[in-house]
Amino acid sequence: MSDPGTGTVRLHRVLRAPPERVYRAFLDAAALEKWLPPHGFTGRVHAMDARVGGGYRMSFTNFGTGASHGFSATYVELVPNARIVHTDRFDDPNLPGEMRVEIVLTPVLCGTDLSIVQAGIPAAIPPEFCFLGWQESLILLAHLVDPEIPDNP
Repeated sequence: MSDPGTGTVRLHRVLRAPPERVYRAFLDAAALEKWLPPHGFTGRVHAMDARVGGGYRMSFTNFGTGASHGFSATYVELVPNARIVHTDRFDDPNLPGEMRVEIVLTPVLCGTDLSIVQAGIPAAIPPEFCFLGWQESLILLAHLVDPEIPDNP
């Protein structure tokens, strides 16, 4: 159970893309750099090991100010094309604790039903900021995974 001094956000979205493409976007370093940083931020994946017990290290940089913050994720569960669970920690000691992110992908007639729960958000971060950031990120995710772009013949 999460600490009462922490926050939780729940998100839901239906994407046109199949679960395989959405799943890959969560485990591919270049894809994460493209869609995960919210508006106004750039992202860089410093390390990626997409297996249970592995994880990734990433930083977001505020494009306007140049200030960066880093975090690390550890994969707890990976069910191909269906479920990803990871724990996250900020590098900043002023943002202590461990967050748990659960991502569930369910195939539906028009694509993928995506549900995300992020729990354990440090008390210093208002949950509505996380919710807004996730909403922006999920718009970018849809722009990445939804198009059906054929390769040149």
